Amino acid sequence: MEFNIALLPGDYIGPEVVAEAVKVVDATGRRYGHRFNWHRDEIGGASIDKYGVPLKQEVIDLCRRSDAVLFGSAGGPKWDTGERRNPADTALPNLRRALGLYANLRVFKPSPALVNASTLKPEVIKTVDFIMVRELTGSIYFGEPRGVEDTPQGKRAFNTMTYTEAEIERILRTGFVLAQQRSKRLLSIDKANVLEVSVLWRQTATRLAKEYPDVELRHMYVDAAAMIIVRDPGSLDVIVLENLFGDILSDEAAVLCGSLGMVPSASLAGLPKGKTFGLYEPIHGSDPAQAGKDADNPLATILSAALMLRYSCGLEVEATAIENAVNRVLEKGYRTWDIMEPGKKKMGTREMGTLVAAEVK
Repeated sequence: MEFNIALLPGDYIGPEVVAEAVKVVDATGRRYGHRFNWHRDEIGGASIDKYGVPLKQEVIDLCRRSDAVLFGSAGGPKWDTGERRNPADTALPNLRRALGLYANLRVFKPSPALVNASTLKPEVIKTVDFIMVRELTGSIYFGEPRGVEDTPQGKRAFNTMTYTEAEIERILRTGFVLAQQRSKRLLSIDKANVLEVSVLWRQTATRLAKEYPDVELRHMYVDAAAMIIVRDPGSLDVIVLENLFGDILSDEAAVLCGSLGMVPSASLAGLPKGKTFGLYEPIHGSDPAQAGKDADNPLATILSAALMLRYSCGLEVEATAIENAVNRVLEKGYRTWDIMEPGKKKMGTREMGTLVAAEVK
């Protein structure tokens, strides 16, 4: 089979980690008889440097023509002009919206070899296996009005959290479908005791639950969920939540896997059934301090590429092969600096990617 992939490495460490994911996917293609055609362009700061804008229409069009998008990172201090927002940081949210990528799946399944890499107890980590479904194109990040204005009391800044019932319903359906594919348990997170948006969210979830009688739906306030994620993460399976809450709690949950460098994600334009168009990326940022040092962990990007094979290419066996290869490399004691433990062998970015590719082959 042949696939066309839009490749957007982005800024700072983005090109470094993406190169290793490409290496692993190509090795997987050779093993299983697939061809991946990579179509590269720029986004974020790299696009500003080359084209004068953080996201050009031609890149959006390239993504729309492709089977999937593999992305590295965008933004960083080089392009910080002191404006309200770093222009390089606007590229990815605007691309997600343009492509209709409303469902962000973040996978938390620590490798058995990394149960001691987290600051939490191994007996807490070893049972962790859940997916966080974050709504990606609505809420306070996109709501209007927003801005800063002068008042007699000084400057006043404001943002607007807003959701339509239709936006809430489609992300909840993603959660219900994933729950049906797993252990049939869905946890919906909100703040319905304070926010009108969350009241609508909870009402919509309760209504939809009648269409999925095989799924057990629970509700939980976001502050209580923050505690459960580190106290009893093994009790979780599929979590669905709005944009801001998902952004914060997924970074908290990264401690379960040992590092942000171990957490992959998929941003989908439809339900996770069959082949769904999506953008795949690690949840970490561009890490300017480590850029160019061949030091950062490429495993989150490699695991994101595995999700790309699963959800957008329909290649479940091949996706599992990559995930198993990552686990075998870790079991052999190879580590990057962020997950380094005493007695293990420290690797650079390129070395780690080469090891995983070799395990796939």
